[in-house]
Order: sequence, then structure tokens, then C-alpha cells
Amino acid sequence: MHHTGGPGWRITMDTSSALMVALHLRDMAALAGAGNPALCATEPPARTADPHQLTAGVGGTASLRREWEQWWELLLRSHPASHPELLPPEFQAFSGSPALQRLLQAHFGTALSWARERHSEYALLTADREAMGKTGILAQLVQDREMELGRNARDFTLTIIELPLAEPRAWFLEPDRLLMSSQLLEDQLNFRSYVQPVVELLV
Repeated sequence: MHHTGGPGWRITMDTSSALMVALHLRDMAALAGAGNPALCATEPPARTADPHQLTAGVGGTASLRREWEQWWELLLRSHPASHPELLPPEFQAFSGSPALQRLLQAHFGTALSWARERHSEYALLTADREAMGKTGILAQLVQDREMELGRNARDFTLTIIELPLAEPRAWFLEPDRLLMSSQLLEDQLNFRSYVQPVVELLV
């Protein structure tokens, strides 16, 4: 996790194990394009497992997609909490989403292991960034905008949620969140192209 701030403003960069688990399950079930925003595939990619037989008795893949999208929306709203709770083996909190519940019962262990590996990689990545001073660009973007406007930044918070995504890009969620590939900061020019417009809007 990284925090940058000044008088009245704060930018936080972190990842989310719950969102990583959800994305891995999405890709495993081949639910490409599901969710809002429709994020690209994860990196490394998930090994797909056809969910048709698993969900046949509870609405099939159409129900699975709908239930996954509802869960994804809830995860984004509740971040950094991860409600409903992921409690194996029954996942009782998902009893109202039977297709998703079956997917969790069948593949949660694999998704959790994948997410833990990515979380460990993210910890190493963030430590390297801190040592190299790469996160300084966040404060610089705010300071540049303050100089341009001739005033201090308004009070704001910006939460950047980094995820292991194949495309180096970001998705803005109004009013104050960004979903971002964890590799985007490594290309500071590309990072600036996505984050600067959001900072300008908030400052």
C-alpha cells in the first residue's frame, strides 16, 4: 500500500485480494466482458473450466454472469471490505446466487492460490517502487495542477486499486476511484495519460 497526501487531499494505491479472486473466477468461467467496467483479462491468465455442467441446474451461464456482475458491483462498492464474506466450503452468504455459489465451491481454492501469488508479487513490486521513488509522480501531478490553477488543491481522496491485468491501462470509477493494471506505473508516460485527467478533475 502507498499513501501520498497534502493538506486536505490523499491518494492511496493498493490491491485487493477479493477483487483478484473475483476476476480469476470470471476468467476461469470464460465470462469475458462481464462487469462494469468490463476489465481486460488477468495476467497471468486463468485456465478456463467450462461452467455449463456446474451451473446447468441453477440457470446456466446466463445466471452465472448476472450473479457474478452483482457480486463485482458489491465488491467495488464495499472496497476495502470484501462483503459478502468468502467462507468455504458452503459459501452460505451466496445462497441467493446459486450459480456463483457453485462456482465458488468448485474453484475457490484455485482462485485463492492464484490471488495469493499475485499479492506476493505486488508486495515485491511496491517495495521496489518505494526504493526507486516511482510513486513520486502522484504528488507531482497534484503539484503541477496546483501551480496551473494558482491555488491549493481542493479536499479530495483518490483510491487507486491495482490489479494483475493484461493491458497496461486504467478505468475511472466516479467519483474518486481508479481500477488500474499493476504494471501501469512502470510506464510513467502511459500512467500519466490515465491518471492526470482524473487528478485535474479532483484538484
